[in-house]
Amino acid sequence: MPAHPAAVGFGAFISPLHPPGEAPDLQMWRDLDLISWLDDLGLDEVWVGEHHSGGWGTISSPEVFLAAAAERTRRIRLGTGVVSLPYHHPFHAASRIVQLDHMTRGRVMFGVGSGSSPADAHMIGVEAVDTRRMTAEALEVIRPLLAGETVTRSTDWFTLRDARLHLMPYSRDLEVAISSASSPVSMRLAGRYGLSPLSFGAPVPGAPPIDLAAQWAHAETSAAEAGSAMRRSDWRIVLPVHVAETTKQAYADVREGFQRFAYGYFRDTLGLPVDFPGVPAGEEIAAMVESGAAIVGSVDDCVEAVERLVERTGGFGRLLVAVNDWASRERTRHSFELLARYVAPHFDGRLDGPRRSSGWVQENRSVFVGKAVAAFQRATSGSGI
Repeated sequence: MPAHPAAVGFGAFISPLHPPGEAPDLQMWRDLDLISWLDDLGLDEVWVGEHHSGGWGTISSPEVFLAAAAERTRRIRLGTGVVSLPYHHPFHAASRIVQLDHMTRGRVMFGVGSGSSPADAHMIGVEAVDTRRMTAEALEVIRPLLAGETVTRSTDWFTLRDARLHLMPYSRDLEVAISSASSPVSMRLAGRYGLSPLSFGAPVPGAPPIDLAAQWAHAETSAAEAGSAMRRSDWRIVLPVHVAETTKQAYADVREGFQRFAYGYFRDTLGLPVDFPGVPAGEEIAAMVESGAAIVGSVDDCVEAVERLVERTGGFGRLLVAVNDWASRERTRHSFELLARYVAPHFDGRLDGPRRSSGWVQENRSVFVGKAVAAFQRATSGSGI
């Protein structure tokens, strides 16, 4: 087999989105348990988000949650996925992530965004039309604060006077990432401020997959205007991924959970249109897989799907598995095990050495077998001692 076609790392994105009906404390325990499992498997990173309404996302403070996760793990990197900047005073958001950076000894990543739930914004008096502007204004002060600068700034929603963080980040270069869905705004902010993009490949089930290559072009253009350049190794793409021993088993694992996720959350809770035009009932997952909006199947299926995603985008640094309770706890853990054992090594180079060695031995096996036969004959003839 050929060497890995592209350097791609793997991680998880836990919004979280759990169907109501389960004890929330046990949902959180399941998420912490999963993160420990991902650490054992050697995945690169995990991101945990912020929600305040709807009943599905019960983690309101990713920083508090990740502090607990840090105590249960050894090496996996931990990201806020994401802190909704319009909901927080930027000084407090910067202060909290710096504290977490120290508590994790540099394992933290600061993921930010505008907030995805109009209900969350409504409850705290933030207008949805203002959230992108507020995110940009927050970043304008958070970046210099993290760099140790003193900031004085006044807007219609926050004021800073001679503000300076009394702790600098533990990390020399604390990574700041920004979430991006269908709008180009976040990708432009990524280019302007040197942020790592977190791109959602399929924000709504049934909708056409995002043109990720076009999204990346927005970031590159914005970075060039700011006199810098983007690095594809910093780009993360978030997609639903489920791996099983066979394609049939993978589809069976996720069929019921997908229905809850698509229709119970997006349609019934958020009120968003979930439509698969021309797709027969029960074939929705296959349609998403075909369009590149999800990856479901055997190990070979998933390797081929990631290869297509690399080709379609032009290359990226990490594929983050969206954990949306499509499968049971046991099958989700097993999917990540197959991903870590068989899919990830195809892309990170760990199989290159064994493959080269196997090929070399096969190519020269007649030589080696001949030498072994000669050695055996000499030993049995009595002339080898």
